[in-house]
Amino acid sequence: MGAHLVFIDESGFLLIPTVRRTWAPRGHTPTLRHHLKREKVSLISALTVSPQRRHLGLYFRCLPEANFDAAKVADFLRHLLRQVRGSVVVIWDNGSPHKGEAVRALLRRCSRLRVEALPPYAPELNPDEAVWNQARTALANGRPHSAGELAETLARILVELGLSQSKLRWCFHQSELPPLLF
Repeated sequence: MGAHLVFIDESGFLLIPTVRRTWAPRGHTPTLRHHLKREKVSLISALTVSPQRRHLGLYFRCLPEANFDAAKVADFLRHLLRQVRGSVVVIWDNGSPHKGEAVRALLRRCSRLRVEALPPYAPELNPDEAVWNQARTALANGRPHSAGELAETLARILVELGLSQSKLRWCFHQSELPPLLF
């Protein structure tokens, strides 16, 4: 039996809204009022491909007002390993949180986990980047009032995304990876 492929990436979302083109009655320019706050929510997600390449999964964690460090990444990996059975090959960038002692210690202890790095400066090869694109599109022109509200909205968006095999497959189509699933 093969291994699960897992593409992992982190991202941050600010309370400042993403503005996209929208519709409005002629002569009424839409306005989006918001508070200029620098609060943010950090997220990590894992886009998984089953060994038979028939099922995709999405796992994530939100951290209001914090960044991911090696300890938090290792904690996320442990959570992921509790959900995914069998061998796991994680594919991610060369970010500093991926290289810390907590991650190295987990790799030494867990023989079913292997890690492979993407080439430097190649986000187009990580289909998990498309997860963030879909989340930003779903948030467009919205106006959360707090980091907590933003985290709740993002969690809802990512749960809905994780339930849609077609949207998860779209993430792979948007990447410049060779076709994995078809």
